[in-house]
Amino acid sequence: MKPTNFPENGISRRALIAGGLGLGPLIVPRRVLGGAGYRAPSDKITIGFIGTGEHGVGTNIGGFLKPENAIDAQLVAVCDVDTTHVEQAKARIEKAYAAEMASGSYKGVATYSDLRQLIARKDIDAVCISTPDHWHIISSIMAARAGKDVFTEKPLTLTIEEGRTICDVIKKTNRVFQTGSEQRARPQFHQMCQLIRNGRIGKLKHIEVGLPGGHSVRQPTWDPRPAMEFCEPPKNLDYDFWLGQAPKTPYFPGRCHWNFRWILDYSGGQFTDYAHHLIDIAQWAHGTEDTLPIEVEGKGTFPKEGLYNTATAFDCNYLFADGVTMRVSSSDASHRFEGTDGWIVNKGWGTLSASNPEILKSEIGPNEIHLYHPVSEHRDFLDCVRSRKKCYAHEGVGHRAVAFAHMGNIAMLLGRKLKYDPDTDRFADSDANKMPMYSRPQREPWTLANALKS
Repeated sequence: MKPTNFPENGISRRALIAGGLGLGPLIVPRRVLGGAGYRAPSDKITIGFIGTGEHGVGTNIGGFLKPENAIDAQLVAVCDVDTTHVEQAKARIEKAYAAEMASGSYKGVATYSDLRQLIARKDIDAVCISTPDHWHIISSIMAARAGKDVFTEKPLTLTIEEGRTICDVIKKTNRVFQTGSEQRARPQFHQMCQLIRNGRIGKLKHIEVGLPGGHSVRQPTWDPRPAMEFCEPPKNLDYDFWLGQAPKTPYFPGRCHWNFRWILDYSGGQFTDYAHHLIDIAQWAHGTEDTLPIEVEGKGTFPKEGLYNTATAFDCNYLFADGVTMRVSSSDASHRFEGTDGWIVNKGWGTLSASNPEILKSEIGPNEIHLYHPVSEHRDFLDCVRSRKKCYAHEGVGHRAVAFAHMGNIAMLLGRKLKYDPDTDRFADSDANKMPMYSRPQREPWTLANALKS
């Protein structure tokens, strides 16, 4: 497959601009032709956005429009099954490109309601996927198989099977993949992980990870009708498309957009939502990003009534092959790393303390382990699209971070200790491999099998 920034006739966008199409001399701004501090549009990474709700616009469109990223990225298309979201995203991008639109160097944002149309465009180099969780992997597979590099929001997967599948697809297609997560860019987390990896608390023995619990339910502002009453979907929402692989169910306002997180058909609640943020950091510090635990057990509270059925409380214990243990529980966001020579604690999002304050003052020597410290998730993705290197939160990292939550949910629901093989991504217990967090039926046509044939 040819790179997507080269058309089939072999004439690049750069050549068309340079040649002027035989129209004679043109006077254009430096930001169009390139030069110091600028890249010409023909040399920018063109990005389309699938899923343009709150996070898609505020975090990802906003992130790629930041000056340090806009120099390399050109945002050209948006897609959502909610036309209100599409229009908001289009307006946000075109406002940022107002000067370019006035000069004629930027033609505006193309809008779509069907992700297949956006993915089919040969002039789009990369896609950013900010859909609800149950759409992440189907969309990612289709985009990667179409030759796009892919930035997909966390939690990356709905099931362990999806995680295994996306790792295989990215390897076969040789695409660049980023799981959206800003936590490794936090200097405090980077410092904490380097200290632990370099033995400042001795040999690591135990990890405690705290994640938020409960259900952070929002009153739907997108549909003012009673949240839990069945009704016809609003005209701006293609509800059947929104459901995708999930079972066909009646619409009511409290089901969609933000609140999908609390429904097991679409997500895994706070456990999966925060796994990539905080369990991933524990993996980074432990140096086990390329593997998973060999054992899990836990207890949790799953609501017995009502629509919102993800765990509101959880307490899971994991065992790694090297003997390190980890407990993940619903509490405040936090980490505690215990070693043979001391401990390091993080409270919230980067407030560090240690058994000896001198630990946090320790410098990492030139011959010690130096972990990569990205500027941001968006900058890292753009750099890797150009270099073809692995992103800091690549598909394997994203798969394994949320797999902890899938493993925990399965153990809590079955109510017993489970053995796990990280090499095959399978439980020794056959019942565990039949749980919906491991693999589940998918509604046609939005299945893994169909995506792999796209």
